[in-house]
Amino acid sequence: MASSITGGFAPARPARPTPPAADANRGAQVLGWSALAGIGTSLLIIITISAVGHSWAVAPMPGPAPYAPPLLNASLSPLTVTLGLWAAGLLAAGGVLAGLAAVARGARLPLWLMIGGAVVAVAALTVLPPTGSTDTLDYAAYGRMVVLGHTPYVMTPDQLRSMGDPIGQAAPHLWGTRVSLYGPLATVEEAAAALLGGTSVARIIFWLKLWNALAFGAVALALDRMLRADRARRTRAHLLWTVNPLLLWNLIAGGHLDGLAAAVGFLGLALFSSPRTDGDPGPLRAASAGLLIGMAADLKISFALFGLGLIWASRRSLKTALTGAVSALVVIVPSYIWFGPPAVAALLSRTGNDSAVSFYRLLSWLPDNNQLILFLALPALAFVTAAMLARFPDHAPGLPAIQPALALGLAWLFIWPYQYPWYDAMVICLLALYPASRLDWLVIGRLGAATIALMPGNPVWPRPDWLTEIAQATLFYITPGLMLAAAAVLVWLCLTGAWRIQPPGLARQPELLSLT
Repeated sequence: MASSITGGFAPARPARPTPPAADANRGAQVLGWSALAGIGTSLLIIITISAVGHSWAVAPMPGPAPYAPPLLNASLSPLTVTLGLWAAGLLAAGGVLAGLAAVARGARLPLWLMIGGAVVAVAALTVLPPTGSTDTLDYAAYGRMVVLGHTPYVMTPDQLRSMGDPIGQAAPHLWGTRVSLYGPLATVEEAAAALLGGTSVARIIFWLKLWNALAFGAVALALDRMLRADRARRTRAHLLWTVNPLLLWNLIAGGHLDGLAAAVGFLGLALFSSPRTDGDPGPLRAASAGLLIGMAADLKISFALFGLGLIWASRRSLKTALTGAVSALVVIVPSYIWFGPPAVAALLSRTGNDSAVSFYRLLSWLPDNNQLILFLALPALAFVTAAMLARFPDHAPGLPAIQPALALGLAWLFIWPYQYPWYDAMVICLLALYPASRLDWLVIGRLGAATIALMPGNPVWPRPDWLTEIAQATLFYITPGLMLAAAAVLVWLCLTGAWRIQPPGLARQPELLSLT
């Protein structure tokens, strides 16, 4: 009957349009799973290449540490290692950015999986040989010098090698004629590792990497506890720091000292807190913070920027500012006196020459370009520093030194000529305490570009020839151009104030997605 009345079949009901919220949730879910897949695959590639017995990216040593599991009895060609690590770098940067976008859209990433995966990755990279850098071999040589009664501010690794010392024999030739440029506390740390490791290069490096790993974990734990009330910011902090393959590659696999210095300085800034957002933490907290920041600067002098951040935050209270400064100097001054004038001379010998990924490399074709670089860098750094201090908003309630320390660190990293990707640990640990903003994308994108350009870390150009040409173009032209663009974007953000800082409390929004 009904069909006869309607003249056949009943008309179909129009399809309901997909609600915008459902589309947003689906997009956040795709981003979330993409982030986990990219980060996990990147870490798997990095660990595999580090574990292979004959890998072009692994620093040559007499043998693996006795604490390490047996390396994979295989060899990888330079082509495989290079392409594999480039893919790992792209997946790392893409995975972290996808995760940040997913969290911004309301996704809940599984924290247990992220933290558990990071613990496994850190443990594996700690016991495996250093990958992507030979700096730890220099650290071992410096520490060995102290154990033998010498000073790394006078003796060079080549001189240690000429003595027939087994640690000197393993030292790389790249910096063989240079004395240590690190602070006295770094020398003490290296000497302690050399004392524990004896005549085994692998054992010395194991201790150096272990302390780096513990420091990295301390920052992750501190971030987790400080942001525990806001699930979204907590997840974002772990994406930026804990499970970030770019940091794990530079700080844990490579074993660079910056991880330890960043952790000590970060904890110092975190101690300088006040329960009131507009309150002065007071001299007692300034003294405690100053001691830790002084230790960070005594490891690597660039972390004195954290001390300047503390002083700037205390500029309305002379007593607090002086207390913080004096407590930092209580650490730094005696250590330099102990090692004597050579340590001071090594500190002053640091030059403004450009590094491999600096955008000042674009001026390398000019004669006597070192003077020109300093002529350009000094006023540019002064301008960007002033702009960051004046225009960078403060969104770290109760932590008054975080904003100026982050502002100073960003200006220095983006503008000063001599930079490497592991230096970025200085700002990423602080950025994790901030709400999400355009800075996240800028910092991670810049870190990814610089990291990939220096992969796999072998000073010899890869073969075949076409791969060499790509690597050279990336290092000398593409990456410096990207670094210049990043500096320009930072200046633009300062001038326009277009930070797009996300207000806290995203985790309390309804209908959040869970990937668990």
